[in-house]
Amino acid sequence: MEIDLSPKLAKKVYGGDGGSYFAWSPSELPMLREGNIGAAKLALEKNGFALPKYSDSAQVAYVLQGTGVVGIVLPEKEEKVLPVKKGDAIALPFGVVTWWYNKEDTEFVVLFLGDTSKAHKRGEFTDFYLNGSNGIFTGFSTEFVGRAWDLEEDVVKTLVSKQSGKGIVKVSGVNLPEPKKEHRDGMTLNCEEAPLDVDIKNGGRVVVLNTKNLPLVGEVGLGADLVRLDGSAMCSPGFSCDSALQVTYIVRGSGRVQVVGVDGKRVLETTIKAGNLFIVPRFFVVSKIADPEGLEWFSIITTPNPIFTHLAGSIGCWKALSPQVLQAAFNVDADTEKLFRSKRTADAIFFPPPK
Repeated sequence: MEIDLSPKLAKKVYGGDGGSYFAWSPSELPMLREGNIGAAKLALEKNGFALPKYSDSAQVAYVLQGTGVVGIVLPEKEEKVLPVKKGDAIALPFGVVTWWYNKEDTEFVVLFLGDTSKAHKRGEFTDFYLNGSNGIFTGFSTEFVGRAWDLEEDVVKTLVSKQSGKGIVKVSGVNLPEPKKEHRDGMTLNCEEAPLDVDIKNGGRVVVLNTKNLPLVGEVGLGADLVRLDGSAMCSPGFSCDSALQVTYIVRGSGRVQVVGVDGKRVLETTIKAGNLFIVPRFFVVSKIADPEGLEWFSIITTPNPIFTHLAGSIGCWKALSPQVLQAAFNVDADTEKLFRSKRTADAIFFPPPK
């Protein structure tokens, strides 16, 4: 059965004065269910507070816009309160409790991508809030709450009745914990400031998130990368050779994408723009060309240390094959094979626009 690979935008799930929560639905993006991938986005207004919660899925969070604060409690650990900003990637393993807060005028936006293979619903995150009208605290009877926390019944009723918000609230008159820069160590990596793994003049740049620069992604089981493609440049056709899925969110700009699958069939050819999410199936080959203003995307790969095979350029697998094999495979003469081999001799995965 053919699956629709078309890029999709997220839709609002809930929200209020403090901000909104958006998600991609597997009913509209079937590859989410097929690949056991969840995708969502949090947008907080000034003084917006995303209540403490944990998820049924390990995730990678990526800050798309603004600055904010995240509180993180790993199982059996003390709370860490991190200052985060645009470009930060944060690994969130199973069982971690988080809360998010924006005290600035600029909207604070965070992308969440993760593995739903152990989730309640394939292709969707299920969040368990500790507080709020849909929180775990309000689900227990006053007797159980009173005994668990050694509280009088009137205090329990006060605590429950005050929790009127759902998921996201706007706070006032409360001083939330100040973030500590030292808490960032080992918890987050800024992909816009990290050393570049690939840097091609007039082509593009890549930062790869893996167990070397953020060991916590090993617990999440996912890798990630931030790719910035210059105007009209091309990303070489390539595929994940370790059976991983590639989930791509377009951060900025626009461009064109083609994906080729089984039997050499082109299964996707479309334009992509900021806010789009699409998924490349295992072993399918993908290539992108940026529009003149450039193209930037953040991807997760369903393995913590991904390996890619590129087909073009000096590192492409076609160049690794012997001339005789290429001549026979393409069914061309030796001169044509030499012409094919002589092109794209640079050690690159990005190609600048034609002169």
